[in-house]
Amino acid sequence: MNPNEKTLADFETRVRQMILQYQQLKQENQQLRQQLGEQSQAIDELKARVTQADNDYNSLKMARMLEITDGNIDDAKEHLAEMIRQLNKCIAILSDEQ
Repeated sequence: MNPNEKTLADFETRVRQMILQYQQLKQENQQLRQQLGEQSQAIDELKARVTQADNDYNSLKMARMLEITDGNIDDAKEHLAEMIRQLNKCIAILSDEQ
């Protein structure tokens, strides 16, 4: 084998190694892109769940506020009625004293 043939054989070997490495990297790149797509889809699903949970929380918070407000109105009415009864008693007592 003369030096040119040896150089050509070495070059051919290197090119084949590079082609194999390229194919491996291409396959790895494809797998990574697939993983990225799956993770992106999972992130989108989690974002949707967070948004839904936030909406549910806001709805629950609003319902709780309405419940408390309704309860407070009833309590306030009862407290006001009690104050009116006490005021009427005081007026009656003052009226009897005159």
